[in-house]
Amino acid sequence: MQQASVRPNGLSRRRVAMALPLLGSVLWHTGAAAAGGRLQPCRATRPLMGTQVDIVAEGPDGPLLRHAIGRAYAEMQRLEALMSRYQPQSVVSRIHLAAGITPVAVPPEVMAVLQSAQRVSALSRGAFDVTVGAFKSWNFGPDSNKLVPGAAELARQRPLVDARGLVLDAQAGKAFLVRQGMALDLGGIAKLPILEAGMKVLRSEGVENAMVNGGGDVLTHGLWQGRPWRVGLRDPRSPERLLGVVAVTGTGVVASSGDYERFFFHAGQRQHHVLNPRTGRPSSGVHGVSLVARDVAAVNGLGAALMVQGPRAGRALAQRVPGLAVLVAGQDGSVWQSTAMAALLEPVAS
Repeated sequence: MQQASVRPNGLSRRRVAMALPLLGSVLWHTGAAAAGGRLQPCRATRPLMGTQVDIVAEGPDGPLLRHAIGRAYAEMQRLEALMSRYQPQSVVSRIHLAAGITPVAVPPEVMAVLQSAQRVSALSRGAFDVTVGAFKSWNFGPDSNKLVPGAAELARQRPLVDARGLVLDAQAGKAFLVRQGMALDLGGIAKLPILEAGMKVLRSEGVENAMVNGGGDVLTHGLWQGRPWRVGLRDPRSPERLLGVVAVTGTGVVASSGDYERFFFHAGQRQHHVLNPRTGRPSSGVHGVSLVARDVAAVNGLGAALMVQGPRAGRALAQRVPGLAVLVAGQDGSVWQSTAMAALLEPVAS
C-alpha cells in the first residue's frame, strides 16, 4: 500500500452533500405549540450511517412531533445495526464470516435491500455491485491514516467481487456469499431505505409534514409552512454555489451521489469511496449525480451505478425512464440534466 497525503484543512473528512434542504430563516421551536394553534416546526440532528441525519417536522402538537422523531431515529438506528459492515454483530458481518461456508438467516428488511441490490446490478450490467466489500484495503473512515492499495493487492481481491456470488433464498430468508473472502458493502443501497423507514415511522405517528435528510439524500412528505419543500442542488465543483432549486410537493425523494462525500487526496488525485467493481479503483468521469423521483425504489442505487458507468449513462437512463429527473456533473466541468430535471430545477437568483 502507498501512504496517502491528507490535506491540512481536513478535507479528507469533509462531506459536502449535493442536495441541501432550504428551509429559510426559521426559529426552531422545541417547546409548546405556537400561539393560535399554528403549526410549529421541530428539528433534530443525529449522527447515523457515517453521516448526519436531520429530521424536520411541522404540526400543531410539539410533544407528538418530538415523540415521533425519537421513534424515527430509533428505527433507523435499529436498521443500521443490522446492515452496517462496520458493526461486528450486524447481519452483514455475519454473512461475511459465513462466506463460502453456510447461508445466513436475514430479516425481511435486509433481504429487501439485498434483492434491490441484485436488481440494480442487473440493470447497470454490474456497474453497481455490493460485493465490492471484498476490496478491504481501502479505508474511507474518519481517521487520517489513508492508504492506497497497490495493483497486485487489488488483483488478488478482484476475483472476490462478483454480484453472482450473492445467493438469496427469499422463501427461506437466507443469504449466502459463495466464496470465502467475499464481503458486502451496502453503503450505496441501504441508506435510502433506512431513511424511508424513518419517514414511515413519522407518518405512522400522525406527522403530516416532514423532511428527512441524510447526508444529501432528502425525503419529503406533505408541505413546509404551507408551501412545497425546496431542495437546493449544490454545484459539486463549487459547493458554496447552487445549480438550482427543486420544489417537492408531498412525497418525494432527492437522491445524490458523488466523489465529494468520502475522499482523500493522494499524489494530487482525489480518491473517493465509489469504487468501480471491475477495477477496484474509484470511479472516474462523473463528479456528482442527483436524481429526483416520487419514491425511493425508483432511484435507490442508481446514483452509484451512474458514477461508475460514466456521463453518458445518465442520458441513457433518462431515455429508459422518461419521468425520472437526472442531473450529472462531469469531472470535466460539464453539467447535463434530463428534460424532467430541467422542468423541475429552478434557477437561483444571482
